[in-house]
Order: sequence, then structure tokens, then C-alpha cells
Amino acid sequence: MRVLVIEDEAQLADAIARGLRQVGHAVDIALDGEQGIEKARVSDYDVVVLDRDLPLVHGDDICRELATTGYPGRIIMLTASGSIDARVEGLLLGADDYLPKPFAMQELQARIHALSRRGGTVTPPILVAGDIVLDTARRTATRGGRDLRLTRKELGVLETLVAAGGAVVSAEELLERVWDEHADPFTNAVRITIMTLRRKLGDPPAVETVVGVGYRASCV
Repeated sequence: MRVLVIEDEAQLADAIARGLRQVGHAVDIALDGEQGIEKARVSDYDVVVLDRDLPLVHGDDICRELATTGYPGRIIMLTASGSIDARVEGLLLGADDYLPKPFAMQELQARIHALSRRGGTVTPPILVAGDIVLDTARRTATRGGRDLRLTRKELGVLETLVAAGGAVVSAEELLERVWDEHADPFTNAVRITIMTLRRKLGDPPAVETVVGVGYRASCV
């Protein structure tokens, strides 16, 4: 899942990004409202973590624009104010959830996971393809009962392919869904990750290359 964090406190933004990456999300950061709205306009994020009191463009204005233009991602607003009035104001602007500061990282992780499941395409908590089982909440994968010990990127790629239900997923889409905005579009990261993933999955082959198009889970 791809997440945009719009937060002007650099240390907090970095801490949020680290916490979300630990549970397998691809995370981009914007340190002011102007940068945040531009990133959101360019990419469709699954979830936007939006601080309310931002410089250049206020968080309320960002929330209002995303909500009124039919942005596909979900919005969770962060604020130093924990009052009921502040929460109601944020929700009326179009936010899907509201979290007062300070907060526990585990709570933010859980709320983002819950928000992602409200979208149009819901990824089940358990994905099964043949003898492969992915637990998307615990971030684990097994094949034939054997723990695959996948890296975050390998798990993200496998989850994306299995969730596609046998449809072909391009390398560009995998790069966008599993990596972040800093990934070089000409990198070999996807090909190398597919190679190591195949080795860990073992036989029979579970990931097929569709030449010139992309990859698909052949075990679905």
C-alpha cells in the first residue's frame, strides 16, 4: 500500500514513515502543504496522513480539495488539538479519520490498515494462491506450511501479484505500488526482487514473466 505523509515536523514525518515502512507500506513525505497537494495531484495514494496545521497550504484546504475532487485515497488527519469540535471540523471537511497528537505508532498503523479496507478494492486479510498463504496483517507468507521469510519488498510484490487474481501486473505498476517516489524508474529493482522471490518460493514456479508486459501469479 502506498501512503503519503504530509507533516511539517521533519522528525515526526520521518518517524511516521519509518513506522509505516516497517509494516510494508511504501511511504512518501511532504514537509509543507504546497508540496503535499502537488504530490497528491500527481499520484493516487491509498492513504494520505495529513497534518492539519501546515505552512503554505493549510491542511483543511488540502482535505477539502481531495474530498471534493473525488480523490481515491483515504484521509486521516493529525492535529495537536484533541477536542471534539476539532475532530468534527476535520470530518466535515471530508477526512475519513482523525487522530490527535501525540499518538502511538501502533494505533496509526491500525487506523491506516482499517482505512485502506474501506476503499473500492479491498485486499482480504488472508490471501491464498495454491499452497501459498499471505497474512497481510502480520506481514508473513508461507508455502506448503514453510515460512518464506520474505523481505518487505518481496512480500509487497507477492501480495500485489496474488491480489491481482492472475492478471498481469507491469513492472511500472509494481514499482509504484511497492516502492516510493524515490525509486528510479529505470532501476532493476523489480526484476531483482522477482528473481529473489522466485528462489524463495521454490518449485513449482509461482510467478510467471509475460514478456514485454509484466508479471503474474501463475499459482492463482
